[in-house]
Amino acid sequence: MAKHAKTASRLRQAVVSVGVVLLLAVVALAAVEYVRTQSTGDGSLPHKHGAKSPQSTGASTTSGARCPLSGEPAPGGHVPQRPALAVEVDNYPTARPQRGIQNADIVFEQPVESFITRWVVVFQCQQSSLVGDIRSARYMDFGILSQLSDPIYAHAGAIIPDENALAASNRLINVDVLSGSYSNLVQHIPGRYAPYDTFASTSALWGLHPNDKTPPKPLFSYSSTVPKGIPATQLHDPISSYADIRWQYDAKTKKYLLSYSGTPAMLANGSQISAANVVVQFVHVYYGPYTEDAEGAFGVRAHFTGSGHLLVFRNGVEIKGTWKRSSETSPTRLLSSGGSTIKLQPGLTWVEITPSTVNVTAGVAGGGGNPSGAASSG
Repeated sequence: MAKHAKTASRLRQAVVSVGVVLLLAVVALAAVEYVRTQSTGDGSLPHKHGAKSPQSTGASTTSGARCPLSGEPAPGGHVPQRPALAVEVDNYPTARPQRGIQNADIVFEQPVESFITRWVVVFQCQQSSLVGDIRSARYMDFGILSQLSDPIYAHAGAIIPDENALAASNRLINVDVLSGSYSNLVQHIPGRYAPYDTFASTSALWGLHPNDKTPPKPLFSYSSTVPKGIPATQLHDPISSYADIRWQYDAKTKKYLLSYSGTPAMLANGSQISAANVVVQFVHVYYGPYTEDAEGAFGVRAHFTGSGHLLVFRNGVEIKGTWKRSSETSPTRLLSSGGSTIKLQPGLTWVEITPSTVNVTAGVAGGGGNPSGAASSG
């Protein structure tokens, strides 16, 4: 009996040992499967939310996807499969406050007749439920937009010569929101009156060309590393009495705040217009040959190819340099005095297209201003 009991005991121990081995094997296999399914696709483990990879420079996410026109992380880790969308927005004093600008990637501010300014507001990564008010096109828009990889361009009419040029252009997709085929896109805001009451949503404008799924090529270079420069927390760009432009750096938000003639430039949502970067591009301007308004004022044109003086403001510093552009379809290069590329802070960039005769000053608040771009050769 003792012999049988001893044999049974050994048998039970063997069974238990085999069970433990099998259990450990199952656990190990489950762990391997978990790692496989949770990996980032290159065999590495995912990072916790908000964490950076060991190779990160502060300018990339685990996916590496960046908005091509702002340098910011792409929404959801993926660049939207759509072209750049440019909207002509009025900036005459009675057209303010505007809507939708805060979601743009780049804004180009250009002088037009009588040296009032208009904005070419460019979207790609983000949308706005309302943008405007939308106004008529200007010939200078060709030089601005032709570097944006065939963008959709939304405007509210134009003088006949400019309309003909838009219709014939192969460098942009022309959308006149006042034409019969597009007029259903227009939204009118209560309390706004013509000609300052024309608005549209970015989704409706992109929806006109749903098969165009090609994002634009990057226009500028971006880095979170602040380059060497001159301390400058304010700048003054006095294009005209209508557009007496001032930007003030806010160190808390790391943004530049826009004002005109000392009055904050506010949006309809109650926020002041801000930008991560302000680029002052000095250009040679000339006038005509067509009048743009009932008063007989000639339109403003500019040379956007070649080179000219440049000022870049980011993170409270000023970098002086040169812009270069070899052709109308080439991007504008921002170069330091040493010839290296000036990298911008990721975020919205505001480009001030400034006549080369305008005296732009910059400096530190309370410390006066220093001439930064007087009579530069654009």
